[in-house]
Amino acid sequence: MIVCTALAIAADAAHAQEFSLLAGPLKSSSQNTYSWEANYREGLGRYAAWSFSWLNEGHIPDHHRDGQAVQIWGRLPLWNDRLELSAGAGPYRYFDTSQAQAGGDYANTHGWGGMFTLRAAYYFDNRWIAEMKLNRVQAFGGPDTTALLFGIGYQLDASEGRGSRARPVPRTTNVTNNEVTVMLGTTILNSPDSETNLAESIEYRRGLWHYVDFTASYLHEGGHVQSRRDGVAAQLWATRAFFDDKLTLGVGAGPYLSITQNDDLPQNRTGDGRFSGLVSVSASYRLTNRWLARVTWNRMVTRYDRDADIIEAGFGVRF
Repeated sequence: MIVCTALAIAADAAHAQEFSLLAGPLKSSSQNTYSWEANYREGLGRYAAWSFSWLNEGHIPDHHRDGQAVQIWGRLPLWNDRLELSAGAGPYRYFDTSQAQAGGDYANTHGWGGMFTLRAAYYFDNRWIAEMKLNRVQAFGGPDTTALLFGIGYQLDASEGRGSRARPVPRTTNVTNNEVTVMLGTTILNSPDSETNLAESIEYRRGLWHYVDFTASYLHEGGHVQSRRDGVAAQLWATRAFFDDKLTLGVGAGPYLSITQNDDLPQNRTGDGRFSGLVSVSASYRLTNRWLARVTWNRMVTRYDRDADIIEAGFGVRF
């Protein structure tokens, strides 16, 4: 899984340097639509960097596709490090809600591709960044796309001078000790109608190394509109802390075991197995030394056309 690649790269790094949000038009062979991207990037030296992106490719006819990409970048600082030109490439793991080939009205298709990007960024003195990107996605088993994105970024770990930091600053302690968090939110089925319902979870999180966390969680998705599903998940996370450890960002992945699985959807779309995957991004803000607030976006990856986004927020205790 592509998140495992991100975890491996991040194991030898420290603070993420930049976080960016971008959006713009996307073109495919069949129709024009939109695209947006959330991006996390840090330096590997003055002329190199790596990044993790969550990319959404809009609504191409018969395809609603998004996914994660890890890219390696070559970069060229100009104009006293205010302007940076860079090119990046890397694997793209996509999740596509597409027209079913036989039976049913849709299918959740998972596949691989490559993402190739040109980027221009202007660095202001106050940590803010203006960005423009040209993304090209070459997908195996799906449509290829080209998107022109514009957005803003922020240096979470700013350089001492202008421009981006050449390398991250190391730390000597774990980002996380122990945390228990209760969260409430919504689950959104990855179908053409995007059925929604209530989601609840409880999570235990523990720091294993400086930048790696482990979580064990219980998830409940329920209701008569969407299938009810209850289960337990275990994940490994690459986690970073900023602003005197008040803000944390993380990306995680791991297995999910379904304990209860009742399907009330049309055409009796039942599962063919108890095990699924869970890919997540999460942010927390430490309100005090003991209490925190957390927001998490989970992607449930199934083998039976019931992928779902589970978006939750809640409060936790640190100990």
